[in-house]
Amino acid sequence: MIKNPYRGKFVVIEGLDGSGQSTQAALLRDFLVKKGYKVVLTKEPTLDSKAGKKIRKILDKKIEIKPKKLQELFAQDRKEHLENLIIPSLKEGKIVISDRYFFSSFAYGAADGLDLDWLIKVNKEFLLPDLTFILKVKPEVCLERIEKRNKERTLFEEKEKLAKVWQIYKILPKKFKNVKVIEGEKSIEEVFSQVKNIVRSKQNI
Repeated sequence: MIKNPYRGKFVVIEGLDGSGQSTQAALLRDFLVKKGYKVVLTKEPTLDSKAGKKIRKILDKKIEIKPKKLQELFAQDRKEHLENLIIPSLKEGKIVISDRYFFSSFAYGAADGLDLDWLIKVNKEFLLPDLTFILKVKPEVCLERIEKRNKERTLFEEKEKLAKVWQIYKILPKKFKNVKVIEGEKSIEEVFSQVKNIVRSKQNI
Protein backbone atom coordinates (compact mmCIF):
# COMPACT_ATOMS: atom_id res chain seq x y z
CA MET A 1 0.00 0.00 0.00
CA ILE A 2 1.13 3.54 -0.70
CA LYS A 3 1.25 6.15 2.05
CA ASN A 4 -0.78 9.24 1.14
CA PRO A 5 1.71 11.79 -0.31
CA TYR A 6 -0.91 14.50 -0.94
CA ARG A 7 -1.96 17.62 1.00
CA GLY A 8 -5.45 16.33 1.73
CA LYS A 9 -6.38 13.59 4.19
CA PHE A 10 -8.04 10.28 3.41
CA VAL A 11 -10.46 8.84 5.98
CA VAL A 12 -12.37 5.56 5.61
CA ILE A 13 -15.32 4.19 7.59
CA GLU A 14 -15.86 0.43 7.52
CA GLY A 15 -18.06 -2.21 9.08
CA LEU A 16 -20.52 -4.99 8.44
CA ASP A 17 -23.61 -4.24 6.35
CA GLY A 18 -25.99 -2.53 8.79
CA SER A 19 -23.23 -1.34 11.14
CA GLY A 20 -24.01 2.33 10.46
CA GLN A 21 -20.94 3.32 8.48
CA SER A 22 -22.90 5.44 5.98
CA THR A 23 -24.53 7.39 8.83
CA GLN A 24 -21.20 7.98 10.57
CA ALA A 25 -19.50 9.01 7.31
CA ALA A 26 -22.19 11.65 6.71
CA LEU A 27 -21.94 12.93 10.31
CA LEU A 28 -18.16 13.23 10.00
CA ARG A 29 -18.53 15.15 6.74
CA ASP A 30 -20.96 17.60 8.36
CA PHE A 31 -18.70 18.03 11.42
CA LEU A 32 -15.60 18.77 9.32
CA VAL A 33 -17.46 21.14 6.95
CA LYS A 34 -18.58 23.15 10.01
CA LYS A 35 -14.92 23.31 11.06
CA GLY A 36 -14.15 24.94 7.71
CA TYR A 37 -12.61 22.00 5.86
CA LYS A 38 -13.37 21.17 2.25
CA VAL A 39 -14.74 17.63 2.33
CA VAL A 40 -15.64 15.04 -0.28
CA LEU A 41 -17.92 12.18 0.83
CA THR A 42 -17.85 9.12 -1.40
CA LYS A 43 -18.54 5.40 -1.23
CA GLU A 44 -17.55 2.02 -2.66
CA PRO A 45 -18.51 0.29 -4.81
CA THR A 46 -19.11 3.34 -7.00
CA LEU A 47 -21.84 3.53 -9.60
CA ASP A 48 -19.59 5.54 -11.92
CA SER A 49 -17.52 2.77 -13.46
CA LYS A 50 -18.52 -0.18 -15.61
CA ALA A 51 -17.07 -2.47 -12.92
CA GLY A 52 -19.03 -0.67 -10.18
CA LYS A 53 -22.32 -1.06 -12.05
CA LYS A 54 -21.67 -4.78 -12.52
CA ILE A 55 -20.76 -5.18 -8.82
CA ARG A 56 -24.11 -3.64 -7.86
CA LYS A 57 -25.96 -6.25 -9.92
CA ILE A 58 -23.92 -9.05 -8.33
CA LEU A 59 -24.55 -7.79 -4.78
CA ASP A 60 -28.26 -7.52 -5.59
CA LYS A 61 -28.10 -11.17 -6.71
CA LYS A 62 -29.09 -10.37 -10.30
CA ILE A 63 -25.87 -11.92 -11.65
CA GLU A 64 -23.70 -14.73 -10.27
CA ILE A 65 -19.93 -14.60 -10.43
CA LYS A 66 -16.94 -16.40 -8.88
CA PRO A 67 -15.56 -14.71 -5.70
CA LYS A 68 -12.16 -14.07 -7.31
CA LYS A 69 -13.73 -12.34 -10.34
CA LEU A 70 -15.88 -10.24 -8.00
CA GLN A 71 -12.81 -9.00 -6.12
CA GLU A 72 -11.04 -8.21 -9.39
CA LEU A 73 -14.05 -6.06 -10.30
CA PHE A 74 -13.81 -4.29 -6.92
CA ALA A 75 -10.12 -3.58 -7.57
CA GLN A 76 -10.90 -2.16 -11.03
CA ASP A 77 -13.67 0.04 -9.63
CA ARG A 78 -11.33 1.17 -6.81
CA LYS A 79 -8.56 2.05 -9.28
CA GLU A 80 -10.93 4.32 -11.23
CA HIS A 81 -12.34 5.75 -7.98
CA LEU A 82 -8.85 6.73 -6.86
CA GLU A 83 -7.80 8.14 -10.23
CA ASN A 84 -11.00 10.06 -10.97
CA LEU A 85 -12.08 11.36 -7.56
CA ILE A 86 -10.02 10.50 -4.49
CA ILE A 87 -6.51 11.49 -5.63
CA PRO A 88 -7.58 14.72 -7.46
CA SER A 89 -9.46 15.78 -4.29
CA LEU A 90 -6.48 14.99 -2.05
CA LYS A 91 -4.19 16.97 -4.36
CA GLU A 92 -6.51 19.97 -3.82
CA GLY A 93 -6.05 19.62 -0.06
CA LYS A 94 -9.55 18.28 0.63
CA ILE A 95 -10.49 15.66 3.20
CA VAL A 96 -11.92 12.60 1.45
CA ILE A 97 -14.24 10.37 3.50
CA SER A 98 -15.02 7.03 1.89
CA ASP A 99 -17.83 4.78 3.07
CA ARG A 100 -15.94 1.47 2.48
CA TYR A 101 -12.58 0.90 0.79
CA PHE A 102 -10.18 -2.00 0.31
CA PHE A 103 -10.70 -3.22 3.90
CA SER A 104 -14.17 -4.33 2.74
CA SER A 105 -12.52 -6.37 -0.02
CA PHE A 106 -10.21 -8.00 2.52
CA ALA A 107 -12.98 -8.85 4.99
CA TYR A 108 -15.75 -9.86 2.58
CA GLY A 109 -13.38 -11.51 0.09
CA ALA A 110 -11.66 -13.64 2.74
CA ALA A 111 -15.07 -14.57 4.20
CA ASP A 112 -15.98 -15.70 0.67
CA GLY A 113 -13.11 -18.20 0.76
CA LEU A 114 -10.31 -16.17 -0.86
CA ASP A 115 -6.78 -15.92 0.49
CA LEU A 116 -6.26 -12.72 2.48
CA ASP A 117 -2.68 -12.32 1.24
CA TRP A 118 -3.91 -12.52 -2.37
CA LEU A 119 -6.56 -9.88 -1.64
CA ILE A 120 -3.94 -7.57 -0.12
CA LYS A 121 -1.66 -8.13 -3.12
CA VAL A 122 -4.45 -7.19 -5.58
CA ASN A 123 -4.85 -3.87 -3.71
CA LYS A 124 -1.17 -3.20 -2.94
CA GLU A 125 -0.77 -0.32 -5.42
CA PHE A 126 -3.58 1.69 -3.81
CA LEU A 127 -3.40 4.48 -1.23
CA LEU A 128 -3.42 3.58 2.44
CA PRO A 129 -5.93 5.81 4.29
CA ASP A 130 -4.63 8.27 6.89
CA LEU A 131 -7.31 7.05 9.30
CA THR A 132 -9.77 4.13 9.16
CA PHE A 133 -12.66 3.41 11.51
CA ILE A 134 -14.18 -0.07 11.76
CA LEU A 135 -17.57 -0.08 13.50
CA LYS A 136 -17.97 -3.09 15.77
CA VAL A 137 -21.56 -4.33 15.68
CA LYS A 138 -22.70 -7.94 16.17
CA PRO A 139 -24.04 -9.65 13.02
CA GLU A 140 -27.48 -10.20 14.58
CA VAL A 141 -27.77 -6.50 15.43
CA CYS A 142 -26.74 -5.59 11.87
CA LEU A 143 -29.40 -7.91 10.46
CA GLU A 144 -32.09 -6.39 12.73
CA ARG A 145 -31.17 -2.97 11.34
CA ILE A 146 -31.17 -4.28 7.76
CA GLU A 147 -34.66 -5.79 8.24
CA LYS A 148 -35.99 -2.34 9.20
CA ARG A 149 -34.99 -0.98 5.79
CA ASN A 150 -37.62 -3.18 4.10
CA LYS A 151 -35.29 -3.92 1.20
CA GLU A 152 -34.14 -7.20 -0.31
CA ARG A 153 -31.05 -8.55 1.43
CA THR A 154 -27.89 -8.33 -0.63
CA LEU A 155 -25.34 -11.10 -1.24
CA PHE A 156 -23.57 -11.05 2.14
CA GLU A 157 -26.47 -10.09 4.38
CA GLU A 158 -26.77 -13.38 6.27
CA LYS A 159 -25.70 -14.01 9.86
CA GLU A 160 -23.14 -16.75 9.10
CA LYS A 161 -21.52 -14.71 6.32
CA LEU A 162 -21.38 -11.54 8.41
CA ALA A 163 -19.85 -13.48 11.32
CA LYS A 164 -17.04 -14.67 9.01
CA VAL A 165 -16.57 -11.12 7.70
CA TRP A 166 -16.16 -9.79 11.25
CA GLN A 167 -13.44 -12.36 12.02
CA ILE A 168 -11.35 -10.76 9.26
CA TYR A 169 -12.18 -7.15 10.19
CA LYS A 170 -10.96 -7.95 13.73
CA ILE A 171 -7.40 -8.70 12.59
CA LEU A 172 -6.96 -5.72 10.25
CA PRO A 173 -5.82 -3.22 12.95
CA LYS A 174 -2.83 -5.52 13.56
CA LYS A 175 -1.93 -5.53 9.87
CA PHE A 176 -2.40 -1.85 8.97
CA LYS A 177 -1.57 1.50 10.58
CA ASN A 178 -4.18 3.99 11.81
CA VAL A 179 -7.08 1.52 11.91
CA LYS A 180 -9.38 2.12 14.90
CA VAL A 181 -12.19 -0.18 16.06
CA ILE A 182 -15.20 1.73 17.39
CA GLU A 183 -18.03 0.32 19.52
CA GLY A 184 -20.93 0.66 17.10
CA GLU A 185 -23.89 -0.63 19.12
CA LYS A 186 -24.36 2.57 21.12
CA SER A 187 -26.63 5.41 20.00
CA ILE A 188 -25.71 7.21 16.77
CA GLU A 189 -24.57 10.23 18.84
CA GLU A 190 -22.41 8.11 21.18
CA VAL A 191 -20.79 6.30 18.26
CA PHE A 192 -20.04 9.60 16.56
CA SER A 193 -18.60 10.99 19.79
CA GLN A 194 -15.96 8.22 19.64
CA VAL A 195 -15.23 9.05 15.98
CA LYS A 196 -14.99 12.77 16.74
CA ASN A 197 -12.61 12.26 19.67
CA ILE A 198 -10.20 10.23 17.53
CA VAL A 199 -10.37 12.75 14.67
CA ARG A 200 -9.66 15.60 17.13
CA SER A 201 -6.68 13.69 18.56
CA LYS A 202 -5.12 13.59 15.07
CA GLN A 203 -3.44 16.99 14.92
CA ASN A 204 -3.10 16.84 11.15
CA ILE A 205 -6.83 16.32 10.50
